[in-house]
Amino acid sequence: MSEEIEIMSVKIPIMTKDAAIDRIESLLDSKKGVRVFTPNPEMLLAAKDSSALAQMLNSADLLLPDGIGVKIVSHMLGNPIPERLSGIDMAFELLKIAETRRLSVFLLGGKPTVAERAAEKLVADLPSLNICGTHHGYFDKSGKENQAVAEQIRKAAPDLLFVCFGFPAQERWICENLDSLPSVSLAMGLGGSLDVWSGDKKRAPKLVQRLCLEWLWRASLEPKRLKIFIEIPRFLYLAAKK
Repeated sequence: MSEEIEIMSVKIPIMTKDAAIDRIESLLDSKKGVRVFTPNPEMLLAAKDSSALAQMLNSADLLLPDGIGVKIVSHMLGNPIPERLSGIDMAFELLKIAETRRLSVFLLGGKPTVAERAAEKLVADLPSLNICGTHHGYFDKSGKENQAVAEQIRKAAPDLLFVCFGFPAQERWICENLDSLPSVSLAMGLGGSLDVWSGDKKRAPKLVQRLCLEWLWRASLEPKRLKIFIEIPRFLYLAAKK
């Protein structure tokens, strides 16, 4: 069995949750400016149609397979990923590491007030966690507003940065701005995680998550997401057709 699998031109490592956590800790010990992205079927389909997006995903120091569709495809290709590594779950593991190691965290993204409320709830769960700053995601990502946000992050000097704009905006922002944020050891793209942590959106019950039906739960709450999930059969077909 290979240590990675290529799906839609994106090379995803094959590892358990515990191995992924060990890899994250090793990266934190060994280098600065670590990029962690969480490809799901929607992201991989986009990468199939865009070599630039595939290259951007492959530029990550660590890719975590997020989405039951990615796990299914790995089994179809004969190189199974042992478990889905949900971005929001892995990020919470990272927050526990941050609390233990006294690392500071900056939350970037969401609508105004969402990041602040997410920070309050996270600190309620992890009382020693140092969230050193927050900022919403509604700003010009390429102009003076972006420069001002980057300066705010530099002044806060976080060790970890969670960027929650959705794909591919968050990954592109990390690639374009991380070098200008010298304190940041690790930056991670996390989609709508702040909405969940703030309490604005609810995750599926644990049983639904264990049954790998979280995608169906989310579609029932957000009908606009049905379009994404209708794409899953196409994803499975194209990936297996390789």
